Amino acid sequence: METVDGHMRKKNETLRASIFESLKNRRKSRAAQTREHTRPAGTLIASYNVHKCVGADRRFDPERISRVIHEIDADVIGLQEADTRFGERTGLLDLRRLELETGLIPVPVSGVAKAHGWHGNVVLFKQGTVRDVHQISLPGLEPRGALLAEIELARGGTLRIIAAHLGLLHRSRAQQARLIVELMRRDNDTPTILLGDLNEWRLGDRSSLNTFQAAFGPLPPAVPSFPSTLPLLALDRIMANRSGLISTVEVHDSPLARVASDHLPIKAVISLETLRAETEARAESA
Repeated sequence: METVDGHMRKKNETLRASIFESLKNRRKSRAAQTREHTRPAGTLIASYNVHKCVGADRRFDPERISRVIHEIDADVIGLQEADTRFGERTGLLDLRRLELETGLIPVPVSGVAKAHGWHGNVVLFKQGTVRDVHQISLPGLEPRGALLAEIELARGGTLRIIAAHLGLLHRSRAQQARLIVELMRRDNDTPTILLGDLNEWRLGDRSSLNTFQAAFGPLPPAVPSFPSTLPLLALDRIMANRSGLISTVEVHDSPLARVASDHLPIKAVISLETLRAETEARAESA
């Protein structure tokens, strides 16, 4: 039987290994960015935990968050913690102004009066048509959710986005990952990107994210995004269920992003060629 001391030693060793691996990937990610604020060419997708607009300096400042979103200049972006969490959820950003300045509009959600999204999850996109939306309640001790949206992009191709914010407890994350994989099994024909704060710092066999490999294949390299002032842990992820659908995931590391939230945004480029080919193949087989 494993002792408490033995369990703690294993946990500390796992954490050290995770931090070491994250530091290696952080160096690779920074090397890939030739200069700050360079926007990759192509259709850009991003994920950003805005921490209820409270920055690393503990100051509530929605304007800073909006400026970071403007910096990223994504075509599709998933936000987490964009609403207050308790009581009557209330949106924290000026979405109307954000639309005027960036062209980003929110995927519509139902049953919420003042909130931007579903359990704090918001999907914004620039050009296209929303074909389907599902608001998913995730299992676990904390109230968590995922927003599933199928978007027909203006540049061609239909893409399903699953924007999620998983729980703080390992057991809850494992349950939530299994539910998302089960949803994928019901329809794995649609090119899908899962993005969000998945709250898992473990790498290797003990990671609850391993469950996603059944639907998304081998996990992309972990890119550290938390904490924003000295990123060590890869809590935020972007993954696709099609090989070649997204480019290498990078962190958006700017002076403003380091202070605006306790997470850095992450981003990747969508391969429209892969997406269009998948969409055409589905249309022919229908």
